[in-house]
Amino acid sequence: MLQSAVDIDIRKNPSGRLQQVDFDNLTFGEVFSDHMLTIDYRDKTWKRPVIEPYGPLPLSPATKFLHYGQGVFEGLKAFRYAGGKINIFRLDEHYRRMKRSCERMIIPLPDEELFLETIKVLVDLDRDWVPEDKFKSLYIRPFIFGTDESLGMRESQNYKYIVITSPVGNYYKEGIKPVKLTTMPEFVRATPGGAGEAKVPGNYASSLYPGARAFEQGYTQVLWLDAIERRYVEEVGTSNIFFVIEDKLVTPDLSGSILPGITRKSILELAERWSMPVEERKVAIDELFDLHKQGKLTEVFGSGTAAVVSPVGVIHHEGQKIELGQDKMGPIAQKFYDAITGIHHGEIKDEAGWCHLV
Repeated sequence: MLQSAVDIDIRKNPSGRLQQVDFDNLTFGEVFSDHMLTIDYRDKTWKRPVIEPYGPLPLSPATKFLHYGQGVFEGLKAFRYAGGKINIFRLDEHYRRMKRSCERMIIPLPDEELFLETIKVLVDLDRDWVPEDKFKSLYIRPFIFGTDESLGMRESQNYKYIVITSPVGNYYKEGIKPVKLTTMPEFVRATPGGAGEAKVPGNYASSLYPGARAFEQGYTQVLWLDAIERRYVEEVGTSNIFFVIEDKLVTPDLSGSILPGITRKSILELAERWSMPVEERKVAIDELFDLHKQGKLTEVFGSGTAAVVSPVGVIHHEGQKIELGQDKMGPIAQKFYDAITGIHHGEIKDEAGWCHLV
């Protein structure tokens, strides 16, 4: 087992459930590995980390998080890597983003060494849960929430930090096929000055109703517009968005209401490495329709930890449609997908040090 400088109380599950899992038919986030990590914060101190069998949590009905939502979470993945190792992809970047989210929600976070080392030990302990299939992975979900038993409207003084893991297949039922997006101008995901750039549960809860309406209309997800003018594209429900305009890669700039995706960051860093022209700027929905009519909008794709790269085949907005006329991933999206998944599995050299191996 992996040796760590962090003192962890490890209580192994005496009856593993691995043999009960059908790895050929994994859905996203419905099967959970044998162990979980918990750390309690009390008296302004993080207590000794515990790795224990996955199971339910005892919570008071007055737990502050249940009433006021003071919590944050992250999502990252581990992959089968060359030489029998496991790769936890961009673990340090996920820590940095979680730290920013915690600062926005006035939540303490374990220091970086504790965060990195405990996740490595947890993944190593359940390494047999990492699927062999290249198109599957072990999803890692760290989250933290206020545990005060109080209905007073103020930040909690006590917290629980937990990490659970789940072997997953493709995020979208369609697999790696073009998805269909629609705008919902009557709804907004986040506003300037809000918590849009933090990974917090409320951002996702408020998107459920518009997302359900989009699904009823035959679309995969909502393409969110800005909250002020309802004119500029921001992101998709679970991913950032990219446009290939002629030979240039264009994506909305991080305005404070857009989640700074780790896959988004990876794509931009690869584009710089490949000397591909990039623009991070405001992108108007009407501009996209004009560019499509001119034949200049050649690809649209989303990026995120769950789906990696997800091609977009249709964008609907106020009765009009952009139909990109493709039944598979476009060449630019495919290039990014191949590069990132190749680095995931050790098939392509990790030049930038993105892989954390156990």
